[in-house]
Amino acid sequence: MPTAPRAARRPHPIAAHGHTRTDDYYWLREREDPEVLAYLAAENRYAADCTGHTTALQEQIFAELRAAVLETDETAPVRLGQYEYFTRTEAGAQYPLHCRRRGPGAEAEVLLDENLLAADSPFFSLGGLRVSPDERLLAYSFASDGGEVFDLFVKDLHTGALVDGPLHGVSAEVEWGADSMTLFYTTHTDAWRSYRAFRHTLVQPQDDDTLVYEEADPGLSLHIRRARSGAYLLLESNSGQTWATRVVPLAQPDTPPRLVTPLRTGVIYRAQHGDGRFYIHTNDSGTGFRLVSAPEDDPREEHWYVVAPEQPGVSQEGFDLFAGHLALYESVEGLVRLRTIALADGTERTAAFPEPAYSLRWWPTEEWPLNPHFETRTLRLVYSSPVTPPQTLDYALDDGSVTLVKHNPPPGYDPARFAVERLWATASDGVRVPISLVRPRETPPGEARPCLLTGYGAYGSAFEPGFNARWLPLLERGFVCAIAHVRGGGDLGEPWYQGGRALAKRNTFTDFIACAEYLVAQGYTRPELLACSGRSAGGLLIGAVVTMRPDLFRAALAIVPFLDVVTTSLDPTIPLVEAEYEEWGDPRDPAQYAFILTYSPYDNIAARAYPAILATAGLHDPRVQYWEPAKFVAKLRATKTDDRPLLLKTEMSGGHRGPSGRYDHLRETAFEWAFVLDSLGQ
Repeated sequence: MPTAPRAARRPHPIAAHGHTRTDDYYWLREREDPEVLAYLAAENRYAADCTGHTTALQEQIFAELRAAVLETDETAPVRLGQYEYFTRTEAGAQYPLHCRRRGPGAEAEVLLDENLLAADSPFFSLGGLRVSPDERLLAYSFASDGGEVFDLFVKDLHTGALVDGPLHGVSAEVEWGADSMTLFYTTHTDAWRSYRAFRHTLVQPQDDDTLVYEEADPGLSLHIRRARSGAYLLLESNSGQTWATRVVPLAQPDTPPRLVTPLRTGVIYRAQHGDGRFYIHTNDSGTGFRLVSAPEDDPREEHWYVVAPEQPGVSQEGFDLFAGHLALYESVEGLVRLRTIALADGTERTAAFPEPAYSLRWWPTEEWPLNPHFETRTLRLVYSSPVTPPQTLDYALDDGSVTLVKHNPPPGYDPARFAVERLWATASDGVRVPISLVRPRETPPGEARPCLLTGYGAYGSAFEPGFNARWLPLLERGFVCAIAHVRGGGDLGEPWYQGGRALAKRNTFTDFIACAEYLVAQGYTRPELLACSGRSAGGLLIGAVVTMRPDLFRAALAIVPFLDVVTTSLDPTIPLVEAEYEEWGDPRDPAQYAFILTYSPYDNIAARAYPAILATAGLHDPRVQYWEPAKFVAKLRATKTDDRPLLLKTEMSGGHRGPSGRYDHLRETAFEWAFVLDSLGQ
């Protein structure tokens, strides 16, 4: 057995509220210290040595993952003007190509080949990608490390020449003005809070750019997007609980930003514009969301008109606004349905879907938007379920008819071989917690099988039970794969989020434990066959449950996990800390400090046996600092009483999303699944 690295203990005092704790591994925060880098490299070598016997298994899983991917493929095209735009992947290429053509069957024009931009860098990340209003120019940004700070360029699509850039230090957000000479972008503070929006005139020096708005509140981040109507630039100041929108008319970009929604701490206002009115999605009642509208010249609350009120048992997840229709995305017991309203006469239609668990996506994950046009009578959606690969659909707003635009399942995939179930566990306080589960159909529900249970539970983000091709190697080996839709996420609406946030945060972890116990009690699995996984805030979930109930799991994957909640939250110089107080609580308050201390994984390590654990990090991750898992592993290795594997794997050039190339991502997944299979004895 390889010898595990041991981090030196260097006691560092952490003082708060008249008490001092000692942190032996605080020194691992020194990113530029050669000893820290050497320690991370030693941990990487140790992880490679400990998993060397699984190399053949990793290669086999990688081959299976690659076989489940359409290596040469393209997204469903989106027409933006004279052209239809799409993204293409080619066999053997790590990164996609962004293209356009005049129409079906026409010759494709490659606008941007990410592979060429990434050729000289071990890491590559595309930021913004926007075509100018006259469709001649392409604004794009990219970064060569995982820090998510980008350089912005403008390319002439007729000549292929760069006509502007680089503009340094910008965020991923970029929008064109009303013409093709004006760009808007945002920048970050040193603590990685997006706070300034600038207006840039092409070919002018970046130092001459005009500051449009600066968000001074350290608890709010500033984001920009273009209203679908094309009339305004929306400037959104937001945190998890507070959200306000200002607007600048794109035809008059020198106009000072105007506040169109109130700014109230703890209240969310998401605005959109169309046909002389602002439409505002808000939870101002304190329970759920409703949709209101107001005249654009005076959108004060006294002029609000309720378009879609709250409904008992129905959670409004979001909305889309078009010239003649409104699309509402509503969740009932965690499953999204579509409701459309004709603005002329109020005619309503509702589209539901038959599978017991599924995902309905209306926002883009590709660089080209799903629904870019205001004047449209067709809504594009992407539907999938744990057994149904993604289907791109066009929904006719006038009559509710549906057209299948794209459906390319993995080669050889047969959905009839798998079964999807929707289960309900009972939490310790009596609340019912949904579980979405997929299993091989020939496996009887009561037959204990190896199981992967995953979750997230933060920021009000729902964990969509869509198709996950990464699970196929596990399912083919007889695994049950399940999602625990724990509180803290938005899976069952706003109350579900509030029930797992701040001083209710422990519900997130006890919900997950209840789901694991339910799967064991119902015979789906046994603790010695049960693995858990989570990413980022979901990594906090995994760290918390394995320190609360290490006996319940045999293996754990903590991917870029947030684990040192107390010490990190006490240091406002760390990126995003102040903006996160609404989510986790503010440890500067003695009562909240004491509460966070009860679950912070780093602070609850004890001398006992733990599952096999693989933790990952990105050295340049701005969202979760690499030292969170590094400190956790160092302390746990010095404390735990078992001899199960405890591994730390750090991407030395990467960030929050792990390796940047798609094949590198598949290899990372193969490494994780091989660790799980080996740890469960499969």
